[in-house]
Amino acid sequence: MDIIISIILGIVQGITEWLPISSTGHLLLVDEFLHMNVSADFMNMFKVVIQLASVIAVIVLYFHKLNPFSPKKSAKQRWNTIELWMKVVVACIPSAVGLFIDDIVDEKLSNYVVISLMLIIYGILFIVIEKWNKQRSPRVTKLKELTYWTALGIGCFQVLAMVPGTSRSGATIVGALLIGVARPVAAEFTFFLAIPTMVAASGLKLLKFGFHYTGQEIIILLVGCVVSFLVSVFAIKFLMGYIKKHDFTVFGYYRIRILPYYSGSCRSGIFPDFCVT
Repeated sequence: MDIIISIILGIVQGITEWLPISSTGHLLLVDEFLHMNVSADFMNMFKVVIQLASVIAVIVLYFHKLNPFSPKKSAKQRWNTIELWMKVVVACIPSAVGLFIDDIVDEKLSNYVVISLMLIIYGILFIVIEKWNKQRSPRVTKLKELTYWTALGIGCFQVLAMVPGTSRSGATIVGALLIGVARPVAAEFTFFLAIPTMVAASGLKLLKFGFHYTGQEIIILLVGCVVSFLVSVFAIKFLMGYIKKHDFTVFGYYRIRILPYYSGSCRSGIFPDFCVT
C-alpha cells in the first residue's frame, strides 16, 4: 500500500510543482486521506526530495538551452547561456534566508489556516494581475532581455514561497508578471530557478534526516522520485503549450474555489465566504 501511495504522491507532485497551484497544498490534501506507514521525519523529507526529481525533468527537457558547453552553440550563444546561469544564481541569493528559518517554517506555518490563506491570496493575485496585464505590454519578452536586477526581483518573490500553500512557481510567476516579464519567459525562468533552489532544499532535508533508511523506505523514495520525474516532463510541456494561448486566470479560480474546499479549510469553517456550497 505504501508503494501505491508513493506513486500517487509522485503524480501529484509532478503535476503541481510546475502549475501555480501549490504542490504543498495538494500533497497535504492527499495526506488527509492516504497515510504511509513511515515516520513523520521521513515523510517530510520525502515530500521535498521528490521535488528534486521534478527538477531533474527541467534539466532533461532544457539540457541544450542550459548547457553552455554544447558543441552546437556559437561562442555568443555559449556566453548567453553562462550569463543566464549567472542571473539564476543572482535570483537565488534572497532564498539563502531559507537555510536559517527552515525549521521555523515547518513548525509554525505548516497548517491548514496558513496554507488555505495563501491559496486564496495568490489565487486573487493571479486574477487581478492577469486583468491588469491585458492593458499593457511586457517589457521583457526573451530570456536574454532579463537584467540582473529583474532576476534579483524575481528571486525576492521566490522567498515568499517559503510560506506553505504559496506555490514556488506561483510566487515567482506573479512577481515576474508584476515587473513586466512576459508569461513564457516568466515560466521558463521559474523552471531554471528551481534547479539550484530545490537541490539546496533537498540536500538540507537529506542532511537533517540522515542516510539511515530501511529497505522499504529506499523503495518508497525511489518510486516516488521516478514517478515525479516522468509526470513532470508532461506537466512542463503542457504548461508551456498552455500559456502560449491562455493566461493564468484559471489557476487563480482553481486555488480559490476548489482547493480550499478539499484541504479542510471549508469543513473547519476557516474561510466560509470562499467555500463551495
